Amino acid sequence: MNKNFDRSIKSLSVLLGVFIALIAILFGGLLYLKQNPEALRNQANEGLVEISEENNDLITDGIHVATGFVDDEHLQVVIQNCTSCHSAKLVTQNRMSKEGWKATIKWMQETQNLWDLGQNEAKIVSYLAKNYAPEHQGRRAHIEVAEWYELK
Repeated sequence: MNKNFDRSIKSLSVLLGVFIALIAILFGGLLYLKQNPEALRNQANEGLVEISEENNDLITDGIHVATGFVDDEHLQVVIQNCTSCHSAKLVTQNRMSKEGWKATIKWMQETQNLWDLGQNEAKIVSYLAKNYAPEHQGRRAHIEVAEWYELK
């Protein structure tokens, strides 16, 4: 009888340890998301976090959480016109000049049945060109050597 009791205690200890570990992982994950809003935005864009009426207009660190768009003038116009057909991620992963965004809109109108944006087109292009312009990185900068010396 002592052996059965010992096994039961060991089983309960293991179960309790697993339960405590799961609680710690859950708490740690929630704490991470609270301290790292970018992770929450990424999960929202990947469909892992449900966007509800309560948090649909949530802006954190200058980013609209539900879409990942930069919070700026004409944000709502962009959301209404762009995300009704495709994911915001399709927009945020691209970088184009004003002309590039205009050409993309024209292409979508000609091939993807995008409606005439009217006066909103200028607002959308302005927003996109400002917040999703090309990033010039190119090659790394040359190494500047202050003084050369001879290896011996």
